[in-house]
Amino acid sequence: SKPLTLIVACAENRVIGRDGRLPFDIPEDKAWFHDKTAGQTVLLGRICFETWPKVLADGRSPVVITSNQALASGRVRVAPNVSAALAIAQTLPGEIMICGGQRIYEETLPLADRLLLTLVHAEVPGDTFFPEWRHLPWRETWRQEGSDVNYRYTFLQLDRQQ
Repeated sequence: SKPLTLIVACAENRVIGRDGRLPFDIPEDKAWFHDKTAGQTVLLGRICFETWPKVLADGRSPVVITSNQALASGRVRVAPNVSAALAIAQTLPGEIMICGGQRIYEETLPLADRLLLTLVHAEVPGDTFFPEWRHLPWRETWRQEGSDVNYRYTFLQLDRQQ
């Protein structure tokens, strides 16, 4: 089966969202996210799907985890839960990239082979969180520091130790 990659930007206090939106606006991170997910199968919850206007651009194949079958159309697949979504994703082209939100990250982190993490070096208020990942057996295979006028951040690639 294909490996699973979680891709996420989170603050030091693990915040990933506030009121259904990202809690920070970092152009370099947005570009990184779009570049890494282009042409891939993206697995995400309904809110993430509805708040990502360009999800169908650049050849992505979305699998949305929702009970709302009406969202299925064209390239958009719908699944009632994570395990059904993963089964569909295995049949689609490209890599499998898990794009959130909180509940989907919580269910898939234990299964993940790789974490593409943008760690934002700030504590920000929010209502959705990335699960604690630091205790798991990751090996850092790549990193790049970045900053803009508002934030310092580190792009990390963490691979699960076999």
